[in-house]
Amino acid sequence: MTGFRLGVVQLQVTGAKADNLSRARGLVKEAAGKGSKVVLLPECFNSPYGTSFFSAYAERIPGESTQVLSEAARENKVYLVGGSIPEEDGGKLYNSCTVFAPDGELILKHRKIHLFDIDVPGKIRFQESETLSPGDSLSVFETPFCKVGVGICYDMRFAELAQLYSRKGCQLLLYPGAFNMTTGPAHWELLQRGRALDNQVYVATASPARDETASYVAWGHSTVVNPWAAVLDCIIVSTSCVYLQYLADIRQQIPITAQRRDDLYAVTSVQEGSG
Repeated sequence: MTGFRLGVVQLQVTGAKADNLSRARGLVKEAAGKGSKVVLLPECFNSPYGTSFFSAYAERIPGESTQVLSEAARENKVYLVGGSIPEEDGGKLYNSCTVFAPDGELILKHRKIHLFDIDVPGKIRFQESETLSPGDSLSVFETPFCKVGVGICYDMRFAELAQLYSRKGCQLLLYPGAFNMTTGPAHWELLQRGRALDNQVYVATASPARDETASYVAWGHSTVVNPWAAVLDCIIVSTSCVYLQYLADIRQQIPITAQRRDDLYAVTSVQEGSG
């Protein structure tokens, strides 16, 4: 297969979980109607983003939100990458992304590996670790089109994770995320283009829509970037083509994988896992 269509959904998130789920379901259908075979939802698509909300909105997996995702994947016959939801398991909370196959089967769960703990004086302080626990495994899934690596938001800042995904054969990296009004304009697109360029992969992100009245204001700007680091799309419901032959051509023209000096340095995973 030379390519496939990827749908990226950016949606307004409110305090009403049922409305968020209904809105997501409708936009998945819209993306599928435009020919998308893989659809990506935003981080915390079913609840407001913030440490004060995680516990109140947390669910077990499987649960209410993942049931809706399973049905949406099956109804639209797509691979659905369900952004993320607050997950409760064993008395701990996680920021978790679930992936469903076109038959509605859960095929992957990625728990955010790197927790968003930052302090930019005078601008923003946020500490996910106040309520969340980190995941501890890499997350890769196979489709008939290509192999896909998954991270969540802050995971994108860690180049080693993307390198490991690339070495595992991933041609597409997906990062549901919710950068804010400080880090968003400064780093959101830059990081995506960097991960795509360094690893010669497609990179896509899905953000909640910007809501100036929210306690945490997301930057928005859901994006798709190609292996040449060019931005293909940045709109509310984006359906971009992932051209695998183009990716292969780039890797042949600039053969960084073959030229890597493994005799001098290496990036390796200490703990293996698929999610």
